[in-house]
Amino acid sequence: VQLQASGGGLVQAGGSLRLSCAASGRAVSSHTIAWFRQAPGKEREFVAGISWSGGTTYFQDSVKGRCTISRDNAKNTVYLQMNSLKPEDTAVYYCAADNYSGKYYYTNGYGYWGQGTQVTVSS
Repeated sequence: VQLQASGGGLVQAGGSLRLSCAASGRAVSSHTIAWFRQAPGKEREFVAGISWSGGTTYFQDSVKGRCTISRDNAKNTVYLQMNSLKPEDTAVYYCAADNYSGKYYYTNGYGYWGQGTQVTVSS
């Protein structure tokens, strides 16, 4: 599975961004896809995830109510819509495809990673 993240950029606090994760490879649509982020000097952390069917979504508490995640399996693309952005959302955002372990909130639950896209929120 190959993943390509895009859509990052510089935005003012309170603004919005939509990140895209384009996936390719065998059985892409069978994987839970998630977004993680990593700020300088911090560990990579889970942001949001979506099951293969799109019927189940997962969110970190700090982004609940501000983010939505969706997927279009016909396009093999997962979207992360982020609203009401805060400076603390600044990080490199990575999309990942799971390894079927069920560890959706943890980096070791994912076996495939994209290259990351930078999100910077100015105050």
